[in-house]
Amino acid sequence: MRGEHNLTRNVDFQRVYDGGRSWAGKEVVVRVLPNGLDLTRYGFAVGRRVGKAVVRNRIKRRLREIFRKAALHSGWDIVVIARGPAAQADYKSLKETAGDLLYKAGLTEKNESVGSRIN
Repeated sequence: MRGEHNLTRNVDFQRVYDGGRSWAGKEVVVRVLPNGLDLTRYGFAVGRRVGKAVVRNRIKRRLREIFRKAALHSGWDIVVIARGPAAQADYKSLKETAGDLLYKAGLTEKNESVGSRIN
């Protein structure tokens, strides 16, 4: 999930915030917007209120791994926003929350779970 799969520019994040739909869980919020491309791009946002740099980076690493393994439909921009409880959440609970939100958003099939794709 490097390079072209990352949302890095502020204008890309702002476009998803302004025009996308969102689904919220206990640990994360997922905002999605169709991008008209043949690939899905990801961006992760973890605010300072969630914790210090070590905690924020750990959350982003876990979320990147969860979304890297996810079998998602292509053509979407996805912004994942971590909430405060994500600091105490383990990998399994983050994975379950993200899977539920992606299913509600229509980005994954019902019988597919997040992290079920074998690389």
